[in-house]
Order: sequence, then structure tokens, then C-alpha cells
Amino acid sequence: MKSKILPMVLFISTFMMGQQNSEKDSLKHWSLSGYNNFHVNQAAFSHWNAGGHSNIGWNARVNYQLTYKENKELFQNIVIIGYGGNKLKGESMHKTQDELFISSNYGRQIYRNWYGVFGSSLSTQFAPGYLHGNPNGRKISNYMAPGYAQVAIGAMFHKNENFYVEIKPLVAKWTFVLDRQLQVEGNYGLKHNGAPYLFQLGSFGSCYYRVRLFDNVTFTNSGSFFSNYLEHPERLVLNYNGELNMKINNYLSTLVTLDVKYDHYQTIHTQLKETLSLGLTYNIHHRF
Repeated sequence: MKSKILPMVLFISTFMMGQQNSEKDSLKHWSLSGYNNFHVNQAAFSHWNAGGHSNIGWNARVNYQLTYKENKELFQNIVIIGYGGNKLKGESMHKTQDELFISSNYGRQIYRNWYGVFGSSLSTQFAPGYLHGNPNGRKISNYMAPGYAQVAIGAMFHKNENFYVEIKPLVAKWTFVLDRQLQVEGNYGLKHNGAPYLFQLGSFGSCYYRVRLFDNVTFTNSGSFFSNYLEHPERLVLNYNGELNMKINNYLSTLVTLDVKYDHYQTIHTQLKETLSLGLTYNIHHRF
């Protein structure tokens, strides 16, 4: 897995922001925030009349944001890596989570909290995915199949670490399908059999908002859209992620996530994923 990550880590560094509480803090222009978590769930049955299937599952995820902000400069980066699975007794492991996302934005202030920005991003998964999650079924995805790369120019409203909005009217987007078995016409929008990628030119927008509901409960929302100027611009690619993080103590937490996605190049149906887990979490918030 490491050999797959290293060639892709293009430009990683991120997250700093306002709300400086002292003169000492005002001299610190870098901020690193995020979390590491490892959550497990397990059930065992023996001669249980009500029925049940013994299983064990786990999810691991890291989410980092590192930002540099000084005078008129803004340099923001995000790295998200996650993987997880569930194994029923007597069956192969089923994948429940698989993601790799890296993004970077460099901006110059144009007016108050508005910045003109140039940015790029890369997203994919680590392991093969199968129809209905069955490892013995038909393969429908793989590492860099699909993989999405974007280069964009636009503007960002960056108020603080809890709220920012991107508006990028000029975006070059590549959808890579590097698994030869999946290079079939129509698959992920490919134009003909054997095509390794699809190029699109369009617009992109995203919003991030994090709110503290209670002392130990935070709710994070992020959403985005993409419109392809070259073909059916009305068919928006939509993504939403919600995370409800309920902290028990410095190391334990309950995490509820909701992912909603619509991409007509993948399926005409709205895609939905929900998880609930309890486990170890280590939060980071550091200025330097």
C-alpha cells in the first residue's frame, strides 16, 4: 500500500488560520489540525437461537489539514486516507471503506477574506472493489480505476478553519481507468474500449463547514459539485460528506459518517454510504 501512496504524494503541507489569542500566536503562520482514528466492531454467536453470524470489522482513517496564512498569502492542503473491512465467519473480507484524497490550494488575497487561487487535487482508492461487495463477484473498480485528478483556477472565501468556500470556473479534470479489465466503453465515461482516461473541462465548487454542537460533539459538513462544459453541463457530479464526532475522552470517540454521491458516469442511482463506529481517536491541533 505504501508503494502506491508514495508516488502520488505531490505536494503535502496544510492548515493554519485566524483566531489568534496572543501576540505569540500571531507570529505563528502554520496550523496543523486533524485526527487519526481506529475503530472496531465485533459480534460472536454460539448456539444462539435467535440467529446471527459472527463477524469482525474495522476502520482506520487519518484526516489532516495544514495551512499557511500570512499577510496576503494562503497555502492550504488536505490529506485524507482511509481503509476498512468486515469479515463474516467462513467468508472472505468485504471492504467497507477505501479512500485516498489529496488537495492543495495556493492563493493571494484580493479582498478581505477572498483569495484568488490555483489548486489541484487527486483522489482514488487502494484496493479492488466488487459488485455488491462480494470478493468473488465481478470487479467494478481498482487502484486508479477510477482515479480523479483536477487542476483549477478560481477564488476562495476563507473565513477561518471552520468555514471556507471554493468557486473555480475553469477546471481541467482527468478520470483515469488504469485497470485494463475496466477499460470498457461507457465505463466511467470512457469513449471507447481500451481508453485509459477521460478528459473534461468544466467548473467546480465546494464548501466546508464545521460546527461544535456541544463541548465534546462536532459536526463537519463538506460538499462539492462539478459541471462538464464539453458534454451535458446540466449533469452535475455531486458529493456530500457529513461527520458527527462524539468525543468520550482524549482517546475514545464515537464517529458517525454519511457519504452521498451522484455521478452519472458511474451509475444513474444516488450512491449512499453510512457508518457508525466506536474506537480510538487522536485529535491534532497545533500552530507553529
